[in-house]
Amino acid sequence: MDENLDDVLAAVGPRLKALRLTRDVTLTALSQATGISVSTLSRLESGQRRANLELLLPLAKAHQVPLDELVGAPETGDPRVHLRPIVRRGMTIIPLTRKPGGIQAYKHILPAGRLEEPNPQVHEGYEWLYVLNGNLRMVLGTRDVVLAAGEAAEFDTRIPHWFGRADGRPVEFLSLFGTQGERMHVRAKPELKG
Repeated sequence: MDENLDDVLAAVGPRLKALRLTRDVTLTALSQATGISVSTLSRLESGQRRANLELLLPLAKAHQVPLDELVGAPETGDPRVHLRPIVRRGMTIIPLTRKPGGIQAYKHILPAGRLEEPNPQVHEGYEWLYVLNGNLRMVLGTRDVVLAAGEAAEFDTRIPHWFGRADGRPVEFLSLFGTQGERMHVRAKPELKG
């Protein structure tokens, strides 16, 4: 087992260097993005420094790749993405993106059930919603609106917000969320008027 681990760790350096060169990033720029010194990055790439999670996590984030890609995890053979749903307050949230950083996509499923009292929350970021099925109640600041299937909304998540069922029926919606305040831009053909 130790021999196998040593082989995996020995391959990390060349993989890091190839990734950096492919992206045309200098060691200095990578150092600024990760907070890891240029000398440490250079030693990692040349194999003179052993990789560890403390170094690999910021590098994976800076390169916007999964950690598995940096350590060369073996192929699973199954190309399907196996999503792990998250359940919060009776809502199932399915992450649809796996790339760290940037805009993240989620599918939210609220099963049929009782109506809840809104409990607005705030956090950094920007969110875009699209209702697939059902009626979604959205409280945003002082506004209390119902979004029907096919309707969308976007907002700054620093405004107190909450989502729930507008009635007792199930609701499904998609959300795109960016922690850095990235905005979703939707382009639609203009409606032709005769």
